[in-house]
Amino acid sequence: MAYEILENNFNETGFILAGIRESGTAIASRIQELLREIAGIPTELITIILDKKNPKEVTLSRYPDFKDQVIIIIDDVSNSGKTLLYAIKPFLDLNPKKIQTLVLVERRHNAFPVKPDYVGLSVATTLQEHIYVEVDKGLVKGAWLE
Repeated sequence: MAYEILENNFNETGFILAGIRESGTAIASRIQELLREIAGIPTELITIILDKKNPKEVTLSRYPDFKDQVIIIIDDVSNSGKTLLYAIKPFLDLNPKKIQTLVLVERRHNAFPVKPDYVGLSVATTLQEHIYVEVDKGLVKGAWLE
């Protein structure tokens, strides 16, 4: 996914990686490391804080200058698109150059008009099944279907 980001943004000189609390932030941290290793591109890492079941209030861990920046919102699993849609909300008034989304696992049950730009794995599931991503000490340890 880091290579895809670079290919789709080949003229960019930096990125703001915004991980959705916990799992999304762990994935964003790993993407940050890979972008640094592959291309030496500077990135800033922030965390998006929201309640995934009731995402009315969305806050950011900090507010760097977003003007003319490429923001990549990162989450673990995309179920309906609702979390990604709400996660975009605080950036809309801050004049970014682009907003892109990345998920480790996409489930294809979109009920909202958001489709991830970068997907690690796309999985066909039923609405009753759930995908869990295990994070331990800031590292993604695995994902499983239940």
